[in-house]
Amino acid sequence: FWLQPGGGPGSGGCVNYVTDAAYKSTMLTEIAKWVETYKSHPATLMWNVGNESVLGLQNCYSGAELEAQRNAYTTFVNDAAKRIHAIDADHPVTSTDAWTGAWPYYKRNAPDLDLYSMNAYGDICGVRKDWVDGGYTKPYIITETGPSGEWEVPDDANGVPDEPTDVQKRDGYTKAWDCTIGHQGVALGATLFHYGLEHDFGGVWFNLIPGGLKRLSYYSVKKAFTGSNTGDNLPPVISGMTVTPAGSAPAGGEFTVRADIRDPENDPVTNKIFLSGNYANGDKGLIPAQFRSTGNGTFAVTAPEKLGVWKVYIQSEDGKGNAGIETKSVKVVAPPMTGTNVALGKRTTASSSQASYGDCPCPPERATDGRLDTRWASDWSDPQWIAVDLGARLPVRNLQLVWDPAYAKSYGVQVSDDGTSWRTVHTTTTGNGDVDTIALTETARHVRLQLTARGTGWGYSLHEFGVYS
Repeated sequence: FWLQPGGGPGSGGCVNYVTDAAYKSTMLTEIAKWVETYKSHPATLMWNVGNESVLGLQNCYSGAELEAQRNAYTTFVNDAAKRIHAIDADHPVTSTDAWTGAWPYYKRNAPDLDLYSMNAYGDICGVRKDWVDGGYTKPYIITETGPSGEWEVPDDANGVPDEPTDVQKRDGYTKAWDCTIGHQGVALGATLFHYGLEHDFGGVWFNLIPGGLKRLSYYSVKKAFTGSNTGDNLPPVISGMTVTPAGSAPAGGEFTVRADIRDPENDPVTNKIFLSGNYANGDKGLIPAQFRSTGNGTFAVTAPEKLGVWKVYIQSEDGKGNAGIETKSVKVVAPPMTGTNVALGKRTTASSSQASYGDCPCPPERATDGRLDTRWASDWSDPQWIAVDLGARLPVRNLQLVWDPAYAKSYGVQVSDDGTSWRTVHTTTTGNGDVDTIALTETARHVRLQLTARGTGWGYSLHEFGVYS
């Protein structure tokens, strides 16, 4: 039974358990309705009231008020347990959290719970110690467990969570199960967690059968529950995956992925490469990458045009319904340019700039400071322009435009010797943001972008307006 703020932790809104009698009354009525509905259903094992809310309340309150809310919440859970017991005497009642620090609140305020429940991943083996140290007497179940999650692993060199390997995930499920059943008579069971069939960022982290393909983790869970993998055809094992250059793959260029890929039964293996923009653009989907095999487990992969940190995945399939999946991060950067950036630090002007929105002020000179962590941003209207004075007539051979998500769909490149009379030397109506590289054969003192149609509802924004001589 979901109670705010709910799992995440902290998702689903913030209710006041001290004062909101109406919410509590409504939820007790809902809980009673569904207990009546399902109390005789053969699949009903027990009733679980609330998920991760003792921890999640920290995202709603602090200090003394947080303590009051946690006490009020667990008191309400006890009220729900009483109501459930009055309707259904045949099934136990529990409540889940993601922090054993919740247990003192339950011990103090929820004596009518029959057992506790805990979601724990990398720290699963510490649950037993916390139970012993806390002097608890009620048993518990583990409602979610598995290998270490995104929230508890260290960051890699690109500053994103360092996802465990396929082998580490397999061993993580085994460890979680062993630590659960090792607390005999107290830890009564566990759900070894997976999302389902999703073949996406979260699915590769936790799913046992992403896209219906069985992974090493599937077989470790099967062995945990049945005691054996005898006769199973096991997935390919991927190890030693590397990405080169991991921190500076040029947008639209190639980078190298290498791994040792071995199948336990020597089945023929088909390799696929996927990319996820979860950290670059928020898209958790896995998209097939353009790549070519260069032999011995080495692949040349085409980088996305979008700058930022991406995840790259090797998926090795054995044709028997199994797959090994390994992943690393790769940072996509603007392609290197030849020549000298003659716009660097030069006087830059614009039709407008944002003074105080988000990370602004964003004046025009931010587009020619040589930094990709600063930007120029215009007003939210068409048309706009940004121009740089190179200080003298110079050869202009290439432009590199690094766009913020607020990009130009239609724009022209103009040059001038006096800053008054302009000549258009390039136009496009199909801009898609990211990085634009424009080859020119001009000589000029002034270079201007005439921006005529926005690609988003925002204004125009450039991280880099590079002019190369």
